[in-house]
Amino acid sequence: MSDGDRIVIVGAGVAGLRSAERLRELGFDGEIVLVGDEPRKPYHRPMVSKELITGGVKPVAASLEPYLDLDVHWRLGTRATWLDSKERTVHLPGGESLWYDGLIIATGVHPRHLPGSPRHDPRVRVLRTVEDSLAVRRALGNSNKSVVVIGSGLIGNEFAASMRHMGRDVTLIGHAKAPLHRFGERIASALTKEHQHHRAKLAMNTEVRNWISTKETVGLHLTNNQFLVASCVVLSIGSVPAVDWLRGSELTIDDGVLCEATLFAEGAEDVVVAGDVAKWPNLRIDETPRRVEHWMNGVESGRAAAESLMLGRGNARPYTPLPRAWSSLYDARLQTVGMPSLGKDTIELSDGVTGFVREGRLIGAAGWDRPKAMIHWTAELDRRLPVPGPVFPAPAPAAEPSFAAGLGESTPIGEDVLAPFERDFLSDTPTAAVPAQEEMPWARVPAG
Repeated sequence: MSDGDRIVIVGAGVAGLRSAERLRELGFDGEIVLVGDEPRKPYHRPMVSKELITGGVKPVAASLEPYLDLDVHWRLGTRATWLDSKERTVHLPGGESLWYDGLIIATGVHPRHLPGSPRHDPRVRVLRTVEDSLAVRRALGNSNKSVVVIGSGLIGNEFAASMRHMGRDVTLIGHAKAPLHRFGERIASALTKEHQHHRAKLAMNTEVRNWISTKETVGLHLTNNQFLVASCVVLSIGSVPAVDWLRGSELTIDDGVLCEATLFAEGAEDVVVAGDVAKWPNLRIDETPRRVEHWMNGVESGRAAAESLMLGRGNARPYTPLPRAWSSLYDARLQTVGMPSLGKDTIELSDGVTGFVREGRLIGAAGWDRPKAMIHWTAELDRRLPVPGPVFPAPAPAAEPSFAAGLGESTPIGEDVLAPFERDFLSDTPTAAVPAQEEMPWARVPAG
């Protein structure tokens, strides 16, 4: 990349924003066009199922402000329709097209739809965007009857906790045996007790058999023969990568965009991928490409993808983060590090902390309201899951050395600044509120 070039970023979420910031940090002085299908500039998406639902903040307060002058051309409310990778062109509605010298794909995911659900009913909603949260609030305002959320993953549990915070009756439906069961029996049991303590109802090991829409309510007949009447139903059953616009582009589409370890799209010289849609091999874990749907990964991979694009495919360095995530549920904090989803067995690392083991190797950890212990186990996992060397080989002579010169062995936003989201993850003081979640350095957590 050189001055005078154009870089197009498709996806105006946190990954796209942080990509643009990193490009400017590295001295890129060319044109940046940021295309987003939502009408809003980037915002704190974790607030959608929390403060925005409860009314604790207004949408404007959820905005993500860039920390430097981006000088980008915003194309909001515009959905990319097709990518012609041979002609280096992104096609937009109405026959418009954007040529590019470099492309960053950061389109994220779409909520998964539940077959048979009455999606035409305005009281049956998904929960992904600010507009979704506003629509749910309108549905809640039309009736004081109970609320139902389908899906016992993180978003579904966050939403159920938000409803109880508002004083609304809520039932969480899930086909698993307990909420967040994928994080092990201890965390599932602790969360179940929290739901029971706050009088949230659980309908586990069950699914919706039939839907009945009436003028005032939505009825749900469950496979356990229970019948629920709701003013609003939220579908939270997972997500699918937003890749429809990439069909026929010659990129490899397989549960996301298949990438090399450097986040370059497989076989592409001028396309990198960031955020939830990127499927890449994290060499810290193994050589199997996977997607990671965490806020921190969106931040870190956005910055890493921009670096790779600047360095070029031949000089780019593998992206090898230690995945980390957290959430607040009622007054407790859930924290995860590593890849718990890959664990075949679980062990109790300490009180309230579950370890996930694969082939005798600790691969992840999850803590329920144990922030001090998670500080230790984050450092321990960083030691046990080292970055394989040499991850940072001496680069060949670069066409644009001024860009490469700014890249050291890590790329923090500021050497002496730990971003608020990372500070809160490592803090030993639990909070029930979601803080302003900003970027953290793409740097290894110091081993203890």
